[in-house]
Amino acid sequence: MAKQSTMNSKEAEGLKEDHGKIDFVKIAPLMGGISLLLTIVSVVLVFTKGLNYGIDFAGGTEIQLRFAQAVDAHQLRSSIEEAGIKNPSVQAFGGSNDFLIRLETPHGATEKETNELINVNVKKIRTALDSKFGLKEDGVLRVDTVGPAVGSELTRRGLLAAFYSFLVILIYVAMRFDYKYAPGAVLCLVHDSILTIGVFSILGREFNVQIMAAVLTLIGYSLNDTIVTFDRIRETAPLYKGVMSLKWIINKAINDMLGRTILTAGCTMIAVVALYLFGGGVIAEIAFTLIIGIIVGTYSSIYVAAPLILVMEKLKKNPA
Repeated sequence: MAKQSTMNSKEAEGLKEDHGKIDFVKIAPLMGGISLLLTIVSVVLVFTKGLNYGIDFAGGTEIQLRFAQAVDAHQLRSSIEEAGIKNPSVQAFGGSNDFLIRLETPHGATEKETNELINVNVKKIRTALDSKFGLKEDGVLRVDTVGPAVGSELTRRGLLAAFYSFLVILIYVAMRFDYKYAPGAVLCLVHDSILTIGVFSILGREFNVQIMAAVLTLIGYSLNDTIVTFDRIRETAPLYKGVMSLKWIINKAINDMLGRTILTAGCTMIAVVALYLFGGGVIAEIAFTLIIGIIVGTYSSIYVAAPLILVMEKLKKNPA
């Protein structure tokens, strides 16, 4: 028995050096502090600077135009303002021939007044741009209008969709693994979403329904990576229970899954970067969102979700 005890002790000493090539958990407190700081900065930015909402959320009129030749955006904006339209937003859309013109909807206007104003503005734009840039009759590809009330409803539903996603994920992870895993998974997803939205705020990029859908897609992508890591931790724990610490087990699990994580994120990133470079328009905007989310999601699965298991374990042993 003594010999077996000595053997176990020697094996344990040898295992201490076999936790993987990289000691992720060692610098987890530092990375966690950086994550917390970036999250706070992102929240402050969203509440102070705000987001550049598209017409889906803010309400307004969006007109897509196509010219037979290349047109300068600044000259286009000046021509629209000279036609008597205030504060138009002009954005190149997939090239120098296609543009999106966004106009604000007057607050307090009735639906009939809004529709009449839209028709008048479209006629003004078409006349002004026809004389200066040769806009053809079929150059107005589409005209979309969203009222302020509809925009507010879409904003509310988007936030509710994110909230319900987090709630269901919390329940799912708690049932599949253990309650100590669930907070890490949800906080990881909240962290990813807030940082991605914070990037949109600081860059002033348009935030619309399509981008909201991309953020919800990121929640699913990040959760998949987190679940795989958690599953590896759960498989590794019984093999070394009572011999090695939970910190060692988590670190070994992360190292074991590191190759899979890099390959998955790398392959997805190649596809998304290609969409960003060659997709154009809305596809490029969605791809940009996914690029940010993949980077943040891969990082958070390692440095946010997994180390939080240690925090929950300490709270379990030392309840307040």
